[in-house]
Amino acid sequence: MRIIFVRHGHPNYRQDCLTEMGHLHAEAAAERLKDEPIRRICASSHGRAVETAEHIAARHGLPVEKYDFIREIGWGTTDGEPIPHKGHPWTIIDEWIANGRSLMNPDWAQADEFRRNQVVGFVERIGAGMDEWLSTLGYDREGDLYRVRARNDDTVVLASHAGASCAAMARMFNLPFPFALYSISASYTAVTIVKLEGETGALTAPRFELMNDDRHIRGIEVQNVFGR
Repeated sequence: MRIIFVRHGHPNYRQDCLTEMGHLHAEAAAERLKDEPIRRICASSHGRAVETAEHIAARHGLPVEKYDFIREIGWGTTDGEPIPHKGHPWTIIDEWIANGRSLMNPDWAQADEFRRNQVVGFVERIGAGMDEWLSTLGYDREGDLYRVRARNDDTVVLASHAGASCAAMARMFNLPFPFALYSISASYTAVTIVKLEGETGALTAPRFELMNDDRHIRGIEVQNVFGR
């Protein structure tokens, strides 16, 4: 199975939709993916992700399946007490790097910046939801790997968000979320392809086929890529 992760196009976050530029991004992504053997198109239920997926779906004559589990992450204090940078995860990891702190700490959620941060719950929710979704496609979580319950050769699009897709891939690849957020975080409509292979009954692990390919939007003005 191949999962094509696509980040949404340039958004109007307040109205949760694509801007005019975002629709250009999404149409460019649809053109980029027009020859892929896509069987299903799934998206976060956020409007900006759905609108992006609709451009791709129009090329393939498929409906857009909407899922809440892959909605974007949120952040902020869980108990009303201040936390560094108001809990903004991208700012936190930038500071960690500036101060020489590792992003590979498996206990990242216990760090002062995260242990009272709402983002931990979002990451856990997305990870659990990703495992449940993969199970519907024939891949059951077993420890750090996946058991192939039923071989699946489909190509599936999953349109979502920079943070949510990083949380999903952090779960699939058993990576600390701060590392995934920094190293995988995508520009608008960037394409990342993850493969799960193996025969029925075998154990398997995901592999990257392509990461953060945004060449299709070159020449289209891009501003504020990571939404910071």
